[in-house]
Amino acid sequence: MKDYETLNLRNVCLVGHGGSGKTSLTEAFLFNSGSISRMGKVMEGNTTSDFLPEEIKHKVSISTSHVPVEWQKIKINVLDTPGYSDFFGEVKSALRVVESGVLVLCGVSGIEVQTEILMDLMEEQKLPRLLFINKLERENANYSKVIEQLREKFPQTHFASLQIPIGQEGEIQGVIDIVEQKAYYYENNASGKYTVKDVPVEYQDEMEQLREGLAEAVAEADDDILTKYLDGQSLNDEELQRALKGAFAQNLVVPILAGSAVKNIGIFNLLNFFAKIAPAPQVQDERCALVFKTLADPYVGKMNFLRVYGGNFKTDQLIYNATRNTEEKLGNPFLLKGKNQEPVSLIAAGDIAVVAKLQDLGTGDTLCSRENPVQLRGIDFPEPRLAVTIEPKSKGDEDKVGSALTRLAEEDPTMRTEKNIETKELLLFGIGEMHLEILLEKLQRKFGVTVKTRVPKVAYRETIRKPIKVEGKHKKQSGGHGQYGHVWLTLEPLTDGEFVFAEEVFGGSVPKQYFPAVEKGIREAMTEGSLAGFPVTGLKAILNDGSYHSVDSSEMAFKLAATIAFKKGTELAHPVLLEPIAEVEVSVPEVFMGDVIGDLNSKRGRVLGMEADGKYQRIRAHVPQSEMMRYAIDLKSLTQGRGSFTIEFLKYEEVPPKISESIISQLKTASGQMR
Repeated sequence: MKDYETLNLRNVCLVGHGGSGKTSLTEAFLFNSGSISRMGKVMEGNTTSDFLPEEIKHKVSISTSHVPVEWQKIKINVLDTPGYSDFFGEVKSALRVVESGVLVLCGVSGIEVQTEILMDLMEEQKLPRLLFINKLERENANYSKVIEQLREKFPQTHFASLQIPIGQEGEIQGVIDIVEQKAYYYENNASGKYTVKDVPVEYQDEMEQLREGLAEAVAEADDDILTKYLDGQSLNDEELQRALKGAFAQNLVVPILAGSAVKNIGIFNLLNFFAKIAPAPQVQDERCALVFKTLADPYVGKMNFLRVYGGNFKTDQLIYNATRNTEEKLGNPFLLKGKNQEPVSLIAAGDIAVVAKLQDLGTGDTLCSRENPVQLRGIDFPEPRLAVTIEPKSKGDEDKVGSALTRLAEEDPTMRTEKNIETKELLLFGIGEMHLEILLEKLQRKFGVTVKTRVPKVAYRETIRKPIKVEGKHKKQSGGHGQYGHVWLTLEPLTDGEFVFAEEVFGGSVPKQYFPAVEKGIREAMTEGSLAGFPVTGLKAILNDGSYHSVDSSEMAFKLAATIAFKKGTELAHPVLLEPIAEVEVSVPEVFMGDVIGDLNSKRGRVLGMEADGKYQRIRAHVPQSEMMRYAIDLKSLTQGRGSFTIEFLKYEEVPPKISESIISQLKTASGQMR
């Protein structure tokens, strides 16, 4: 592929709900531009952009693919993103580095969950975007109905139809271009070949009406054209196209195009839109680039996708990583078209390419020159909330699992691992069930690591509810020096804090030198309570009395005596189980608020309040952590994927008696089975 100047580059991102046809659209781009001789199909697992084994197996995109397309002396960097919500991080990183987005809709399904989320996200970023209504060849496809839905759902958005489909469903023949006032009739063999004709009489009135609406929507982007429009003069094709280009770049209008990826209808027109209307990259004076994606390959090593914002990046050039304060030599940059590499001599300003084998380079890093350091805005990835406990199936593979997870985290910023010190479990966090499933498949395929999973344990704790005075004595004689330690302890509930140790010894019954040993014995015993073996908290221990032997007493003896007293005392002091309570904030559209509040109540949650936040409602609640283990799945089901939540540990509270009995019984049963 030849080198392109910045003015001849276009960076576009295909987004949309899963199944809307983004990957098929990418195949049509490649076919029409001559890059491939035959369009692949998602269900056959032979498309260019869905090349990972997991994508072929599941028949969905799980990773953003960079597919460069050459069209009319323009290079279009197409980023084909996943439509499944579990891989939303891939979408956010791709949208970060493009000048325009293409929201793909199904002509049958119309507006779906991700449609709304993506429209809101691109509006928030003020990113120029167009809509492509796809799959118009299907039964029950209805272009006009989808546009009605759009206008109803997004009343503040200025939509402008640039085309009219010719025919419906299986009879679709082509599209009428509103700007050019021409009809494109496509051959019915997916060849993409077409014939340009005059607009049929039956479409003339509709075309004139849409053209007038388009002129009104885009005229304000150009002062001269606006003056002409306000004077009541008609805009010619060139003026309308110029005004459309300006209005699109300024995000004043959202154009709508139509067609069928699998039938290869309207694809020529869409590619023309990229070449003629979509904005070229804006570049900075300083040499800088952003890493927006990383692939970890066990053989090739790391492959980092760069978007250059200023200057050129060449082979063997020394580059400075402003994010990590490191310096490395750039290898040979290349394009990754699917799984095929194509070397390039340099990465020009505004372009996208891949570099490999840079050890200290990661997603979100800024590259520049050490002399003129620049820090580009990073990528705001979604926080993973769904956790599973993982452990290797084969004993002794712990280090192998840890190394593989580290490598996997390099390419996926939306996964996280955590070692829970209390439960001694290794936790893997993901966005959702499918995300976790894919991560486990990658662990096995890429790194040969097979793991077992289960729902994480809850880090319960224990405490006491009544004060008690208890004796502990450790006495042992085995020839020579014996062991003797004797204490009286008072154990009291502590409402503020985890543990306090005090002494009220009179008359030297326990020498001061043994006080630290007594405290140490209690602290060690607190790691395992009498109810179910959970750590004890919220307790004050007072050393009241005891006795000692001038020869046989020792620190160890008093430590053991304190342990005996503590264990005996906690059994008698009305021990109770405590559970972690989380502070939860849920953000949902108002229509789902009742269902979400009802669900939180059913989880023993206490709803504290609600407040409006734009189109969403924020619900604050305190909920037992044990009820929140699968909440990422529950909330997705309740809100059709529109809800999100944050969760933080707040405090420990007593578990209700009946639930406590059930938990203790289950734990004892599980412990017996393990033995």
